[in-house]
Amino acid sequence: MFRTLFFLLTFVPWTLFVIFTGVPLSLFGADYLHAYARIWGRVSLWLAGVRLTVTGREHLAHNGPVVYMANHVSNFDILALFAGVPDQFRWMAKIELFRIPLFGLAMRRAGAIPVDRSNRRNSVLSMREAVRRIAAGTSVIIFPEGTRSPDGTLQGFKTGSFTLALQAQVPVVPLAIIGSGEVMPKHSRWIRGGHIRLAIMPPVITSGREVAERTVLMEEVRQPIVDALKEAGQA
Repeated sequence: MFRTLFFLLTFVPWTLFVIFTGVPLSLFGADYLHAYARIWGRVSLWLAGVRLTVTGREHLAHNGPVVYMANHVSNFDILALFAGVPDQFRWMAKIELFRIPLFGLAMRRAGAIPVDRSNRRNSVLSMREAVRRIAAGTSVIIFPEGTRSPDGTLQGFKTGSFTLALQAQVPVVPLAIIGSGEVMPKHSRWIRGGHIRLAIMPPVITSGREVAERTVLMEEVRQPIVDALKEAGQA
């Protein structure tokens, strides 16, 4: 309880400080705000008493944009990805987050792409915008499960994410987030602190492949995440 109270009392003013001081940086380009958000992620994890370990950075030794795909268990996944992924990237996130005062503004200024899952037409337009951004050299992060897992186990993946990757013809980098569910499970109000591990796995190539192969691609991306979670006893 004390840890949760301390985190809330420090995280909220820290986040507001980052928004108010960081948004002006976006006038010079979204990359500056993203770099600032990485600091936000690291400090926020520290405030929660969470240690982050990242493995597999060597798999990012490539040129050009990629699509990152990660499992999703906890709100702390956002902090872990900001703090742990060394590359510039943009989020594809549900549109509801963009309606949060100040936070939504910061997300837009940082170049995040809203996805309206309740409206198929708008969702398709979001995917087209993501393809356009990737073609311009921007990496994106997607949670292919669509939402946080209710019990920590890996849920089924949505095929739209893989259609996007195949249309963009860029590698998909699987990410396994391990331990965030213990820090703060979905529907929990309590923060326990602990250790989050972010495993970056070898990219899966999409170049030359057709959209019709999206189910095969989905399994090629999902299996390494499954294996990493099983190894950690979380599958």
